[in-house]
Amino acid sequence: MKKPELLAPAGDLERLKIALLYGADAVYIGGAFNLRANADNFNLNEIKEGVEYAHKLGKKVYVTVNIAMHNKEYEKIQNYLLELDKINVDAIIISDPAIIPLASRTNLDIHLSTQASTLNKEAIEFWKNEGVSRIVLARECTKEDIIDIKENIDIELEVFIHGAMCASYSGRCVLSNFLTNRDSNRGGCSQICRWDFDLYDENAHLKGEKPFTFCTKDLSLAKYIPDLIEMNVDSLKIEGRMRSIYYIATVVKVYRKLIDNYCNNPKNYEYNLKYEDILRKVANRDSITQFFDGNYGKNVQYYNGRQEVTNQDFLGLILKYDEKTKLAKVQQRNYFKLKDKVEVFGPDKDFSFIIEEIYDEEKKPIEIVRHPKQIVYLKMPEKVSVNDMIKTC
Repeated sequence: MKKPELLAPAGDLERLKIALLYGADAVYIGGAFNLRANADNFNLNEIKEGVEYAHKLGKKVYVTVNIAMHNKEYEKIQNYLLELDKINVDAIIISDPAIIPLASRTNLDIHLSTQASTLNKEAIEFWKNEGVSRIVLARECTKEDIIDIKENIDIELEVFIHGAMCASYSGRCVLSNFLTNRDSNRGGCSQICRWDFDLYDENAHLKGEKPFTFCTKDLSLAKYIPDLIEMNVDSLKIEGRMRSIYYIATVVKVYRKLIDNYCNNPKNYEYNLKYEDILRKVANRDSITQFFDGNYGKNVQYYNGRQEVTNQDFLGLILKYDEKTKLAKVQQRNYFKLKDKVEVFGPDKDFSFIIEEIYDEEKKPIEIVRHPKQIVYLKMPEKVSVNDMIKTC
């Protein structure tokens, strides 16, 4: 049995390091020509630092170069790819076929983005012959589609397993361009599908209890991880380069456990529903299987509005720990106080406790922590590590 790669998003260096620390085998990041214009994209020096960090851990970095390219960008992209090659980036993720001959002049592996909406084996055969080494399948693929492709074509397949979905074929929507002049195919999507709309039947204004929307629910294939492993999918991908370190750490850790638990003991593997609960608490939309199981219908979208509520708060990031005093230096991320019951989690730990002692930066006792990114010290009942996190129970 081949263990698939767990691929995580990283919007900046902090998130890159968190993703790898919490169990990702590889990360994908955005640089100069990618589809997350509003993210804190990496410059070349940051990409170099990220690649060096990952390679020391025996892990990989892929850079998204997946815009729809205009004439004026052709020469710039060519030089950019040469720089990525010098940095030893492991692969680039593209959607525009014009980038392939440019990339072929480097040692970069070429992965085809989900923006290409690849759904069938004939298209995959074409891309393979063009020099693509991995296909990031369209999120509309069913389980049967993936099996058929894997059995007939010898090429790496990457499948999205968790995160937001597009109401259109990924990357093919033009509503953002039309309504806000922000090009979704060049990284500027304003997420029109999540807006509320007035709904009309010819000239009649239809009014319901909630506004009309066609917002899509999120994707989660947690319970199908064994199926994907048995199908020999090469890479399991988490969406979310603009998500927080808390979200990335939580989701990566859950899928790391699911993959390892099955691969280490497939005969006795049992799916634990607690993982669904953990994933639900870091998101603000419902998560479902979407197209994978072939049951795509009206229940995969909201239509009649939604209420987005985060059920579990990220309270703090551990910056340092003193074993003698058992005090952890913490950067606050949400309000907490004495006597709150909280949970500490890290790559290799989970425990809960009631906060009995809090000190400010001058080590004076305090009762409440309520200032953004306030530095405080907490007494810990167990040893903790840098980059462990604290959340509400």
